[in-house]
Amino acid sequence: MEFKDQVLNIIAEVCQDDIVKEDPQIELFEEGILDSFGVVNLLLEFEEQLGITIPISDFDRDEWNTPHLIIKKLDELR
Repeated sequence: MEFKDQVLNIIAEVCQDDIVKEDPQIELFEEGILDSFGVVNLLLEFEEQLGITIPISDFDRDEWNTPHLIIKKLDELR
C-alpha cells in the first residue's frame, strides 16, 4: 500500500469519516471532522502504524488542516 493511502486510511479511521479519502483538500477542523481529542488519537495512530513520532508541541493546526497537508508533513518527517 502506498504511503499516501496508509495515511488517508488512518485519518479516515480516527475521524470516522471516509470523506477524507474522497477529498484530500477538505479542511478537517473547519468542517468539524477533527477536534483536539482527535488530534491526539491521530498522532498516536501515526506513531503506532507508521512509526512516526510527532510531539503534540510540534503540531501546528495550519500545517495539518487537510489530509493533503498531513501527508506532505508526514512524508517530510519519515
